[in-house]
Amino acid sequence: MSISASGDRFAAFRHSSYTRFFFARFLSAFSIQIISVSVGWQMYDETRNPLYLGLIGLFQFLPSLLLILVTGAVADRYNRRAIVAVCMVVGALCASALLALTIANSFTPWLVFSILIVFGIERAFMGPAVQSLGPNLVPEQDLPNAVAWNSSSWQTAAILGPVVGGLLYGVGPVTAYVVAFAFQVLAGLLVFMIPKPAQRTAARNVGWSQMLAGFRFIFSEKVVLGAISLDLFAVLLGGAVALMPIYARDILELGPWGLGMLRAAPGVGAIIVAVYLAFHPIRHQAGSVLFIGVGLFGIGTLIFGISVTPWLSISALMLMGASDMLSVYVRETLIALWTPDEVRGRVNAVNMVFVGASNELGEFRAGTMASIFGAVPAVVIGGIGTLAVAVIWSLGFPKLRRIDSLEAPTR
Repeated sequence: MSISASGDRFAAFRHSSYTRFFFARFLSAFSIQIISVSVGWQMYDETRNPLYLGLIGLFQFLPSLLLILVTGAVADRYNRRAIVAVCMVVGALCASALLALTIANSFTPWLVFSILIVFGIERAFMGPAVQSLGPNLVPEQDLPNAVAWNSSSWQTAAILGPVVGGLLYGVGPVTAYVVAFAFQVLAGLLVFMIPKPAQRTAARNVGWSQMLAGFRFIFSEKVVLGAISLDLFAVLLGGAVALMPIYARDILELGPWGLGMLRAAPGVGAIIVAVYLAFHPIRHQAGSVLFIGVGLFGIGTLIFGISVTPWLSISALMLMGASDMLSVYVRETLIALWTPDEVRGRVNAVNMVFVGASNELGEFRAGTMASIFGAVPAVVIGGIGTLAVAVIWSLGFPKLRRIDSLEAPTR
């Protein structure tokens, strides 16, 4: 992990509140991965329709977009810890609803989509709150270390979650949803155990001006704008997660366990890079590293799109995960350090919509294109688009490209 200002790689864990937060976030992310693998495979198994795979992402993204002005203001005005805990309880209820549909043999697309909308609302509120809560649990000098551990927590869940999800689904979808439910409940309990942290709250009377403060800050600070929008368009075009059930079943001829391996491969690559960063943290040319990471992500997407060999496909996905880890580490650290705490919730609400757009809406883009042109052209076109975005943004945001070290700016 990134070394803190004190030179301690485990600095963030010296704070008990952060330790609880770390494991709660890990369990919640693990649960989401299990649900994602299970719903995707079950949906394609039932319908054989690529468009439905895209709609899974769309229905989870829309709440974040429609509630963007509300979720960030809530995270800045109210207790972030309580918001995160309640959201995790709602996530557990969604997992239990999917479990009930499966047990009742009523797993139909539109009933599932209705549950995913609620799941999307929960994630819309939790995203800004959880992204803003972490920096409240550690002092500023330990924040880069906490950001690095947060990224590794998510990536570890991204490795283990799909594999475990695939194995559990192989046993039976009921088993998968039961485990996902249990993890969400445990995560919620851990968050409830975190003492209420200090946070600078927004004004009690939140009007349109206050609600739009996140947008104003982002558009006024080109480093944050460039970092957020780069991720949006790169992953929006390059995302191929939604089409993995098609690749696993029809192109690479793998089963649910193979789908889990495909879903886990990006996380494996990310963890390899995280371990490297633990011993060789990014000290200089951070902006250049960000753009190199996005470019490599596009190359990995292209290779995955045209591959018909499992080992090559998995290697390409590992490259995608490794390069994404580089860009995520730089981007999230910059956003955390360059954003004042009093607007952090609203800025993170916008960021989470952009992240949601790049992931869930990217899945919808991939699913829609696959239903029209086929899965392979959809992925290949996306990879080319990601490479184009890396070049265009490096020219359009020179301040971001020229950033050298990951330090808080002088205000």
